[in-house]
Amino acid sequence: MNIPIMTATLDSPDSLQTARKSTMAAVARATVAELAGLERIAGDGVATLRAPEIGLVMVRGRIGGDGAPFNLGEATVTRAAVSLPGGEVGFGHVLGRDKEKARLAALADALWQAPATRDAVEALLKPVRERLADEAALRRERAAATRVAFFTMVRGDN
Repeated sequence: MNIPIMTATLDSPDSLQTARKSTMAAVARATVAELAGLERIAGDGVATLRAPEIGLVMVRGRIGGDGAPFNLGEATVTRAAVSLPGGEVGFGHVLGRDKEKARLAALADALWQAPATRDAVEALLKPVRERLADEAALRRERAAATRVAFFTMVRGDN
């Protein structure tokens, strides 16, 4: 999965939404240890709106990507919500049962929305994005090593 680093200006609602999605995609693939620095950025005054809680969601699938949707099964998710003193509200949803990661994801979302702390969040996520890019490059290299070149030989009798 390619997670781009957002360098465009955030002057339109669409670019702001795209940048937020990109940031949260990086947060979703980060480890708890990589997100631990968010506590230092946030400081005091973070209010918990929704304590991390575990639940289930129905996963739907489609045959071939465009067939009729069907219920594939259930997946465990954890969600949380926090609020900053400036009024920014962050939401975190993670696959699995990691309550701390859900709380940190919500904190990252709230901090990213505050213009004063956005750059600090992006700086914290830079090593995460680099790690993800390195992992993607390694996967591409491994896949390329197994590539087989097929060719057709033309027979002499027409």
